[in-house]
Amino acid sequence: MPDPFDTDYVNLTSPAVAHYLIAPSDEDDLPVRPRALYVNTAGTAVLQDNDGEAVSYAVAAGTVLSIRPTRVLAAGTTAQLVAWY
Repeated sequence: MPDPFDTDYVNLTSPAVAHYLIAPSDEDDLPVRPRALYVNTAGTAVLQDNDGEAVSYAVAAGTVLSIRPTRVLAAGTTAQLVAWY
C-alpha cells in the first residue's frame, strides 16, 4: 500500500507507526521503548523509568499514558497494556 508519509521525520508528536502487546516482566526491559501506552484492560500498571523508579498507576480501559517506561513490572500489574512506538 502506498504511504505518502513514509519519508516524513517521525518524532514524539507524530502518530505511532507500530505497536505490541506488553508482557510485564520484573527482570526484562521492554523490547522497544514506547512513545506511549494504551490501556486495553483496566487495572493497575507498575511502570519503571530510566532511574529504576517504579510507580503504580490505577488505569482505566481506553486510557493513553504519555510516558515512556523502560519496563512494566509483572509484580502488581493487572492491566493489559499496548506499547505504541
